[in-house]
Amino acid sequence: MDELDSEIVRILQANARTSNRELARMLGVAPSTCLERVRALTRRGVIRGYHADIDLKALDRGVQALVALQIRPLSRKVIDAAIAYVSTLPEVIGVFTVAGGDDIVLHVAVRDLDDLHAMLLDRLSKRPEIAGFRTSVIFEHVRNPVLEPLSISDASRK
Repeated sequence: MDELDSEIVRILQANARTSNRELARMLGVAPSTCLERVRALTRRGVIRGYHADIDLKALDRGVQALVALQIRPLSRKVIDAAIAYVSTLPEVIGVFTVAGGDDIVLHVAVRDLDDLHAMLLDRLSKRPEIAGFRTSVIFEHVRNPVLEPLSISDASRK
């Protein structure tokens, strides 16, 4: 990605509804150039889609949590089956396969703590492949809406 591509990505992350004409004006390029760049970024999989940022509280999902699962026996087949199951749960908004003491981490959003407790007991604890879980309630989630490629110098400063 060159500087123009990076700038296109930055602007669209901040506001995915930016029109091609406005994007081209902001970048100082012809609309046809801008459109071709956006299409190329999409073909290459850099831009994977455009999404609405929804307030979970407005959907009556005011409580969020991370639920770390330990899976046993540990095998690809068992993990894949567990992921397939948890992905169908309406409370689950994200599934992460991780390394370390936990195998899967779920991001869940529910109405209240009673619903969270019910999900844990009624759904997760009954699954034989889920050997245990730990739950962390999320009090606040701050998200960086605009991501930029890390340069080599950025990574080496840490």
